[in-house]
Amino acid sequence: MFRKILIANRGEIACRVIKTARRLGIRTVAVFSQADADARHTRLADEAVQIGASEARDSYLNSGRVIAAAKATGAQAIHPGYGFLAENEAFAAECAAAGIVFVGPPVESIRAMGSKSAAKTLMEKAAVPLVPGYHGDNQDPGFLQREADRIGYPLMLKPSAGGGGKGMRVVDTAGGFAEALASCKREAMSSFGDGHVLIERYVTRPRHIEIQVFADRHGHCVHLFERDCSVQRRHQKVLEEAPAPGMTDARRREMGAAAVAAARAVNYEGAGTVEFIADQDGRFYFMEMNTRLQVEHPVTEMITGQDLVEWQLRVAAGEPLPLTQEQLAIRGHALEARIYAEDPERGFLPSTGRLVHLAPPPESLHVRVDSGVDQGDEITPYYDPLIAKLIVWDHTRELALQRMLQALAQYRIVGVANNVEFLSRLVASPAFAHADMDTGLIEREHGFLFPQRGDAPDQAYFIAALATLLREDAEVQARTPDHARGDSHSPWRLADGWRLNSQSERRLLFRYAGKERAVVVGYVPGGYELRLDDIVVPAHGELGGNGTLRVEIAGMRLDASVIVAGEKRHVFLDGHCYALSRVDPLFVSGEGQGVEGGLFAPMPGKVIAWLAQPPVDVDRGAPLLILEAMKMEHTITAPTAGRLNGFHFAVGEQVTEGAELVDFEKRA
Repeated sequence: MFRKILIANRGEIACRVIKTARRLGIRTVAVFSQADADARHTRLADEAVQIGASEARDSYLNSGRVIAAAKATGAQAIHPGYGFLAENEAFAAECAAAGIVFVGPPVESIRAMGSKSAAKTLMEKAAVPLVPGYHGDNQDPGFLQREADRIGYPLMLKPSAGGGGKGMRVVDTAGGFAEALASCKREAMSSFGDGHVLIERYVTRPRHIEIQVFADRHGHCVHLFERDCSVQRRHQKVLEEAPAPGMTDARRREMGAAAVAAARAVNYEGAGTVEFIADQDGRFYFMEMNTRLQVEHPVTEMITGQDLVEWQLRVAAGEPLPLTQEQLAIRGHALEARIYAEDPERGFLPSTGRLVHLAPPPESLHVRVDSGVDQGDEITPYYDPLIAKLIVWDHTRELALQRMLQALAQYRIVGVANNVEFLSRLVASPAFAHADMDTGLIEREHGFLFPQRGDAPDQAYFIAALATLLREDAEVQARTPDHARGDSHSPWRLADGWRLNSQSERRLLFRYAGKERAVVVGYVPGGYELRLDDIVVPAHGELGGNGTLRVEIAGMRLDASVIVAGEKRHVFLDGHCYALSRVDPLFVSGEGQGVEGGLFAPMPGKVIAWLAQPPVDVDRGAPLLILEAMKMEHTITAPTAGRLNGFHFAVGEQVTEGAELVDFEKRA
């Protein structure tokens, strides 16, 4: 076994590899960019080496600097994680040339599966089922249009290189093919440096099911069963589970055998995932093989009791697979939810900023949290905005769903927009709860998943007011002179609003969803009397640690959290977060005066294309430019009919959040 390994990645996967390496007694070396100088993975590793600037191409994608760091620290092997250099055949070859073990498959296997087109040709020879399509080398747009018309619509365009849903486009009609092709090629070049695309028939209501495979250099190859990854948005997985709901033993054996055949066809070694698309009657077709560990590998670990990173390291060190196919079995059910810094209400736009408050649910035999950040860390615009993976396990799917809902209700994040509440609604949605699965589930359940935003409940206002009063009282006690702290009658330690000739009242004003409401506070023995509109309740409570408090309102006891961030009071209650603004009548904060209309950068990014030539009159919704941010394209469109006079940024220029992108006049 290795004595020291270097991890050529960042975030939660780097932390995940460090955890297993430490358990095995292996020292670890982290690499980091300028933006990640104090990142969690650098704090956990035994050693850390800076390898470049913040942009991934100048650091994590710079293979020469990664290998130089491995040599300088004496690392015997490099674990690539997933993404970045994980499926880069040139990097694997560079590792071999430098005498460093690449924890992954041989170069030839990566090359064989690196091109989706070539992979499908191989799979056809191995009798693995394929979706009808075109996977050839002729990339002439006119030829591809004719092939698309032959295959029929709807169809899917995919970059031949890469994965992760980048560049994929669904085309419904022949008229939309040319524009989708140009967009797919552009994003493929940006993400993978290769504009080659393939075309496939789009399966209606498809399920995305993948099989975990493992092989060693001694001729052994097994599968560790399936994962259902059907719940996606923008072709990016959101919820994964294992085993797949409704999977029969016969179909599991059939898909497992096909996956093993795919791995053997390319003389595979190490961890790999064979991805299939399945229709509603159970027929399945090969999509691609990912020659690396997958983001969702923890659900497989939870149902098999195996550590797949340990398996990777043992296979890379030349050991045989730890278990045979007959020794592997499924136990229980596992779910994984990806916790992202993104705003589901704004089309899942990634969010950046400091994690002012980060409190995941406690880990146990049933709950696991794989995170790459701690409270106080920054979510930067340079990398994927994944905060953590929340994984739960229980004996049945129904129990696992309850575990997930409970864990999500305990997850508390302040500082960046996040998808925790969206995930809670997703897990509770009728389609997911009843395993009515396909990749269009989020669109089908849109009404349930994106309810209209109403007012916060009265309890949230009462709790925000009570937390304010309790904190003020705690501050008074902290400022009380030492000689007065033991005197219960000292005026220095009283915060009861006493007045000489009348009962004291004060108004605490809060704003939520553009509406202001006042909580009127009256001081009574042992607590407070709170009035909101016509509702009057007695209230008292006590503060706990990390923003928690135990309150009693109108005779009802409950636990909540209130996190203060600037003027915001983030009230966590019953699995929801209500960001109430504390309003000071003497101060105008400017809240709500943000830009609208879509002509401003919704987040930091880079202009990658102009879609119109000014000066020109445009209609409402006309595409104006494309902004690339956090590895995704965002099209900026005209908010109304008007005239585009010009662009404020050239193609290739970086822009900051809120920057005005175009010179636009609304049509009179």
